[in-house]
Amino acid sequence: MPRNTSSSAAPVSVALADLVAHAEALLRPDRFKDYPGAVNGLQFENRGRVLRIAAAVDGTLAVARKAVDAGANLLVVHHGLFWGPTTPWAGRRAELLRLLVEHDLAVYSQHLPLDGHPVLGNAAGLARAMGWGGWKPFLRHEGMPVGVRVDLARPIARESLATMLAKATGVPPRILPGGPVECRRIGICTGGAGSEIPKARAEGVDTLVTGEGPHWTYAMAEDFGINAFHAGHYATETFGVKALAAAWSRRFGVPWVFIDHPTGL
Repeated sequence: MPRNTSSSAAPVSVALADLVAHAEALLRPDRFKDYPGAVNGLQFENRGRVLRIAAAVDGTLAVARKAVDAGANLLVVHHGLFWGPTTPWAGRRAELLRLLVEHDLAVYSQHLPLDGHPVLGNAAGLARAMGWGGWKPFLRHEGMPVGVRVDLARPIARESLATMLAKATGVPPRILPGGPVECRRIGICTGGAGSEIPKARAEGVDTLVTGEGPHWTYAMAEDFGINAFHAGHYATETFGVKALAAAWSRRFGVPWVFIDHPTGL
């Protein structure tokens, strides 16, 4: 079931345009050269008012149904409506469109801007969940950082780091033990950054924490002398949408709920 993470004494109606403008000012998506399917920003416009926000990782029909059941009329996601093929609008795609229209459910999505943001980003959120602070920008994509780096005052054993990650994400990570048995310089780039080992090593980290990576990255980790932890694409990317929904709630007083629809990947 969705988990209500904010409450209000009386219903608050907020203009969708105000929420969008606030998010754009915080995340500055114009600075990022994202993947074509990301289409950052407002992806589906409702009638203009928002009473309740639902935050989720993926903008799918199943998630939209849960958002409607939770009473939301704005769905904020990390992977939006256009991530895969979007035509023809038939079958489940048509069903999704009808659901959005009939239930006045707007959809807002941010991808890379919500990965590397130093406060609201997925990587920052995971670092915070690990109990770390003082992180720095890490792993640039087209000139913009999409992760964070943490330099620990005292190193942590690989197995202990795995235990901490499992607690922070709810998913036991896969360990690619190519680097030192104790981790000190840790780069975090959530989602599918497993193939970015060369870039991570060039930035001087001894450990890369991400969501997933291809099979051949195991050998690459050994070749580059770096540890890699694959903590789940979905599990590492729940932090940003929660942070954005919470920021909206603090600013405008509108309640929000997290829609958990894990993929196991």
